[in-house]
Amino acid sequence: MKEHTLNNGASGTKWFVVVNPISGSGKGLDDFPLISKLLRDNGIACEAVFTEHKHHATELTVSAITSGYRHIIVVGGDGTLHEVINGVFIQKSVTPAEVTIAVIPVGTGNDWIRMYGLPTRYSAVIRAIKEGYTFLQDVAAVEYEESRYRQTRYMANVAGVGFDAAVIKRGQAMNSGKKKGASFYIRALINTFFRYKPTGVKIWVDDRLMYNNLLFSLAMGVGKYNGGGIQQLPESVADDGLLDVTLIKPIHWWHVVFRLRRFFNGEIYSIGHVQHLQGSKIRIESSPEIHLEIDGELLGGTPVELRVLHRAVKVIVNKSFIDKLKA
Repeated sequence: MKEHTLNNGASGTKWFVVVNPISGSGKGLDDFPLISKLLRDNGIACEAVFTEHKHHATELTVSAITSGYRHIIVVGGDGTLHEVINGVFIQKSVTPAEVTIAVIPVGTGNDWIRMYGLPTRYSAVIRAIKEGYTFLQDVAAVEYEESRYRQTRYMANVAGVGFDAAVIKRGQAMNSGKKKGASFYIRALINTFFRYKPTGVKIWVDDRLMYNNLLFSLAMGVGKYNGGGIQQLPESVADDGLLDVTLIKPIHWWHVVFRLRRFFNGEIYSIGHVQHLQGSKIRIESSPEIHLEIDGELLGGTPVELRVLHRAVKVIVNKSFIDKLKA
């Protein structure tokens, strides 16, 4: 029987709060006094620590769990959550599923919260933390090449290679310090589209060669959303033990322009150049190497291998999400 529980998250529990002060172009810092007040008003005892550099959230998470914390709130975006998830999986004190993670979104894309129906309004998301409904979701272990060494990271939402990663790279170059969102990612997407060249790839799903041709883009994940609200994996289920894969073959610009809404409304598979695959293990090889992004973070490149870790981490979700599961 699947575990979808009510754990009374605020009662008798002390939360460790990881705050990314630069999330949302400084929103994490500016809004934390209000967030802190709302946590206190809701009786949620916590200790808050601000991140100071890249990967600091991972370090803080490992230290917190080692010190006895089992409940962590992320005040940040998808990138901060990614770092916390990796801290949960590299620490050695407890199994990852013994740690409960909640997110108060102050980031730019905030894609992970979308699949759980979590609100962006602080008072509402803190109410969800107080209610304490939890869900055990899948995570993917992702192996990739970086500086000629094999690396492993853990993915809580969506990873992409090819065009997806190129959009992240272009978006970083375009970043002017202003708040980003769906419109920002669309601009980065369009800007990258006319520069990006498809690459020859081989894709294995559960050790079966499923694709050997030119590839434009590949998204793989346990979540549905990436890129600030794009539904690139609309049929993904976060606890089915499978990774969903959306493969986009070389595509002309007019297929994107005239079908752009299908990338957001869950109809992406109705586009002729798009293919849907599923499996518990995915491997990608390419020539030349193509970049990889995980949960919106640009990392190394191919060869890339993902394997699913079934129902591996416990997260706070909205009551409406649990109600849908029970319906």
